[in-house]
Amino acid sequence: MGRWPAVKVGLGCKSAKIRGLHEHRIKEIFLASAYTPGLTVSGNIVIRRTRRLPLKGDVLVTTGAAVKPDQVVARALIPGILQTIKMAEKLGVEARDVPSIFKLKPGDPVGKSQIVAETKGLFGSKFGRTQVVSEYDGTIESISEVTGNVLIREPSVPVELKAYIDGTIVDVMEHEGVVVETRGAMVQGIFGVGGERQGVIRLAVGSPDEVLDAKHILDSDSGKVLIGGAGITYEAMSRASVVGARGLVAGGIRDSDLMKFLGYDIGVAITGQEAIDISVVVTEGFGYLAMAKRSFELLKGLQGRAASLNGATQIRAGVIRPEVIVPLPELAPDAHVGTDAFELKVGTPVRIIREPYFGLLGQVTGLPASLVTLESGTQVRVLEAELLDGRTVSVPRANVEIIAEG
Repeated sequence: MGRWPAVKVGLGCKSAKIRGLHEHRIKEIFLASAYTPGLTVSGNIVIRRTRRLPLKGDVLVTTGAAVKPDQVVARALIPGILQTIKMAEKLGVEARDVPSIFKLKPGDPVGKSQIVAETKGLFGSKFGRTQVVSEYDGTIESISEVTGNVLIREPSVPVELKAYIDGTIVDVMEHEGVVVETRGAMVQGIFGVGGERQGVIRLAVGSPDEVLDAKHILDSDSGKVLIGGAGITYEAMSRASVVGARGLVAGGIRDSDLMKFLGYDIGVAITGQEAIDISVVVTEGFGYLAMAKRSFELLKGLQGRAASLNGATQIRAGVIRPEVIVPLPELAPDAHVGTDAFELKVGTPVRIIREPYFGLLGQVTGLPASLVTLESGTQVRVLEAELLDGRTVSVPRANVEIIAEG
């Protein structure tokens, strides 16, 4: 079992790392934050993703339009940085004289190294003449006769928003973004790194309990999303990055391997902005944990299909789960995961997320109404579940997450 990542606590203060705790205690702290009911593993589900610009811009598609993952659906311009030239100081003149000496006016374009102002030399000669050149490309924003400063706005930075998944535009938010819908398969993970990427799925191991290593990565895996079993080694991540693979999916990952690959220790609050060229999604947890058979068999059956995946993970307000999405437009339209898919009831498939049954899958067999007193003295509601190995256990309802199936 790999060590668990540092758990950062505290608001508005320096991050504190919880050290010296027994492994299962750190696991409990992480899972208490990271898990909420609603983990989806489905072969047929309607998936909607909202694509929203960071600021007002232009939407480039209309409702009903078919889109591809790499298609730009909206675009905006982030205003460039405002730079200051202390013109009066550089010219050695009074601030009120700057507008008459400065060669440009507000709104004019300016280029780096362009002469923008100069004083007259002694008796009209070059002797004693002072020139000022722009240090920036951009547009003249203002010229102040009070401060003697000139403000230059650097070029705007374009932001392009892509569709991310192969689907249809079902809603347009004017000047903000769109909602893309597709029908297909989805496997959500519980932790990941790396942003949005697309690739073709290839099963790289033979069983859900086999660890993905460098030997499983082929030279031909460029552009592939590789499916592992119980874990991903550092060597596998490095090799996959070298050959140009787009993503890795497995049951677990050792924190030490992830830290070595990234070059720094990573917290568990939010991920997805790492400067890496591959995305990683783990479905079970940290360490080497066999991927749930349900997830493994689903991904195995999707070999050769184009997938969109995102390693972004957020465990605070507005939970974001890492995911693998495979559009399957040929699926029957009447199959779906309804609103009751996340309802805890008899027959609901669940995963236990606390010791002593951590990681085990089962099915709810009973929901006792009365409260049960734990050893700590806390009174909680429990559920009864039959595990895949045939055992029947009783656990607090907060200690499980629902697995939504399609």
